[in-house]
Amino acid sequence: MAIDRQKVEEVIEQVRPYLRFDGGDVELVDVSEDGTVYVRLMGSCSGCSMSLWTLKGGIEARLKQAIPEIKEVVAVNL
Repeated sequence: MAIDRQKVEEVIEQVRPYLRFDGGDVELVDVSEDGTVYVRLMGSCSGCSMSLWTLKGGIEARLKQAIPEIKEVVAVNL
């Protein structure tokens, strides 16, 4: 079952203000058929030592909560 890219974008929009508060951002790159979501961390998130926590504990957790079909979120630039 394909994951709705628009729904993924909507959830990312919900977490984006928290990232921007600290000078970061996230961009949706791709949604694969196997349930993997690919994103690009930008701004301060791209070089931050906490970027993996932000990715897994923040972005991935929120996406999986909203869209249970998502298996993993991977940053293409980490």
